[in-house]
Amino acid sequence: MNQYYIKTYSSVSEISSSFWAIFNSEKSPYFSKAFLEAFELSNPKIEFKYCVLYDSSNEPKGMALLQIINLELEAIFKNVKVHSLLNWLVKTLVPSGYLKMLVCGNIFLSGEHGLKLHNSLEKEQAFSVIVDAIEALKDQIYPLHGILVKDFYTPELFTTQFIKYGFSRLQVEPNMIIKLQDSWRSFEDYKEALKSKYRVKVNKADSKSAQLHCKLLDESEFKLYKNQLQSLYENTIKNANFNAQVLNLNTYLRLRKAFKKDFTVTAYFLADQLVGFATALVNDKHLDAHFIGLNYDLNKTHSIYPRILNDYIRLGIKKRLKQINFGRTASEIKSTVGADPHEICCYIKHKRTWVNIFIRLLIKRIKLKEFKNHSPFKTDSSY
Repeated sequence: MNQYYIKTYSSVSEISSSFWAIFNSEKSPYFSKAFLEAFELSNPKIEFKYCVLYDSSNEPKGMALLQIINLELEAIFKNVKVHSLLNWLVKTLVPSGYLKMLVCGNIFLSGEHGLKLHNSLEKEQAFSVIVDAIEALKDQIYPLHGILVKDFYTPELFTTQFIKYGFSRLQVEPNMIIKLQDSWRSFEDYKEALKSKYRVKVNKADSKSAQLHCKLLDESEFKLYKNQLQSLYENTIKNANFNAQVLNLNTYLRLRKAFKKDFTVTAYFLADQLVGFATALVNDKHLDAHFIGLNYDLNKTHSIYPRILNDYIRLGIKKRLKQINFGRTASEIKSTVGADPHEICCYIKHKRTWVNIFIRLLIKRIKLKEFKNHSPFKTDSSY
């Protein structure tokens, strides 16, 4: 007899208030009611599902966050090299140009934010119950092309299980993470830890961006600039290697209200013109960089993006945090300020078994964009 069972909810509002204190006792913002509700309420075009795992005593022991989305094929093949025959085959199988996908994980964020299992669980049995629930949900959605489960830093814990269920492992761009040293009490301390040429780069970014006025937006100011922020954000994702969905920035208005000073929206002005913004969430002792927005016409002359990276580091040091997760994309420039790549992978499966043969072939042909990984810190052990 299985000691676990699943209940699937269509909204966080359907889940009792007492549930969250028990389930999220570690107080992870990513599995809090306020966080999930912000995304659900602000993005009505996406259908959200919450598969909650209970034990035989009706205690919540895990959750899988799910979204049903339409994924544009052009976004998938935007920055990967694929054999022309496979490209033709995919477009033939999906003439609409869109894949309807069931996604386990937060489609807007990079990282392990889609599956939470308590340490006390019998992992293999609990995992099988969750995957069975996802499979059952898949059969209720029509049309549906496949399932995507994202993102895992430790795939060895899951690969065997996913392969058993017919999934294929898909390597994606790494998350770029910088460890903040306890000895860095100021940005000057951080710069002192850099090799000379990288310190010059950091100083140059600050110098070229000196005309920018930086301001932390409160809720009223966010509302005032919301349309401009949305425009800058959408301008940025057009330049991204891959973007599954466009986030409605009302999400951030709700997050700012819920998490107060732990969620920051930093705006960059050139005179009176809004030319960039950066958002971040404090997650225990980590700082997670979320979306940014840029005016690319002014980025080269005023170093907006390099300045944003510098300011993320300033914020992390000021808050005495342990690390900053810069997320995916722009890996090389992030490595110049000290971020290291942390490999992550996803798992994907089509609803038809025979199509999965072509998916495995396609994955083997996909080549991620290579980048030079810099080592900007001095070799002195004190750093």
